[in-house]
Amino acid sequence: MKNLWLRAIQRVENSYLARMGLSLPLAAIAVVVAADLVGGRDHFIAPGMVAAPALASVTVSWQRTVLVCVLGAAAQGALAPYDGVVDIGPAGQSVVIGQVFAYCFVSIFSVYIAWRRETGAKAFTAITSVAEAAQHALMRPPASRVGPVRLAVRYVSAATDAQIGGDLYAVLDTPFGVRVLVGDVRGKGLGAVQTAAVVLGAFREAAFDEAALDDVAARVDTSLGRQIGDGDFVTALFAQFGEPAGVELLHYGHVAPLRVSRDGEVDTLEPAEPWVPLGLAELVPGKPKPWRVPLLPGDVLVLCTDGVVEARGGPDGGFYPLAARIGPLVAGCADDLDAAVDRVYEDLLAHAGGSLSDDVVLLFLAP
Repeated sequence: MKNLWLRAIQRVENSYLARMGLSLPLAAIAVVVAADLVGGRDHFIAPGMVAAPALASVTVSWQRTVLVCVLGAAAQGALAPYDGVVDIGPAGQSVVIGQVFAYCFVSIFSVYIAWRRETGAKAFTAITSVAEAAQHALMRPPASRVGPVRLAVRYVSAATDAQIGGDLYAVLDTPFGVRVLVGDVRGKGLGAVQTAAVVLGAFREAAFDEAALDDVAARVDTSLGRQIGDGDFVTALFAQFGEPAGVELLHYGHVAPLRVSRDGEVDTLEPAEPWVPLGLAELVPGKPKPWRVPLLPGDVLVLCTDGVVEARGGPDGGFYPLAARIGPLVAGCADDLDAAVDRVYEDLLAHAGGSLSDDVVLLFLAP
């Protein structure tokens, strides 16, 4: 709820107040002047001019805030003879001095706020640019088609205003077919991002070297084991589109993929033998076995992270029922996956009340 209020306030400031620029504080000056003139000499409304510098501090730069402060002071000075301020006695002079002091204090503070806001905005823009560059370096956004596979992806970090997190994905066109990885790092923050970078780097190397999908996963698991501490792990799902009319899947403790047919029928593709996440392989003997799933024309393979299926909302605060709701949202959309992923993400947000508490990856693929 707190995040919703903060985002609403930011939306109002960015979408409305900032666009009004000088018009809002100048309108405030005009309203105060008009009200003072209409009210007559018996109604001293000019002190309301303090609203103009305050409004300027959230709508314009600090230099323009100074201009508004000067204009407000000039307007009050021009109103002084009409309001009889110049004719008051010693008792009233203390009121005028208090008014001048209050206006000067508000003006100085408003200029400071405008300067801090402008400086913070520049710093945030610089940080956002770095985050965007890091995201593109870490998870290069794939084209709408990789090899023979059409795809659409939606990646959202739950961190406020961040663009990278602990969820990861990659789609590569290799000599062995189109290979896909979707994963979720245990934990959050910079450590999770570093772990994601290790997994993606290892996958991009192994995917072009190893002929078998399970050997690709084993390489990734070995590289990850050298980098992470005890108890850390990464859930992952590997996929390979090679032979026609099907996809090979390999499960490492991740959310099961879904297959949505052209008419909206949904199948949950559970592995015959679920396996432990990457980084925990030494705890169990053996290794996971890939399994093959047929894909008919018009079918869509849906991969996601647990930020999707564990998003809480609705009247009972339950988890998002992806398998129950995705059918009509994706049916018949194999040729327009971008629209399908947008609809599912909007439905997810609506279920969660407009705010997500975990990173999210939604990846739709159609051969």
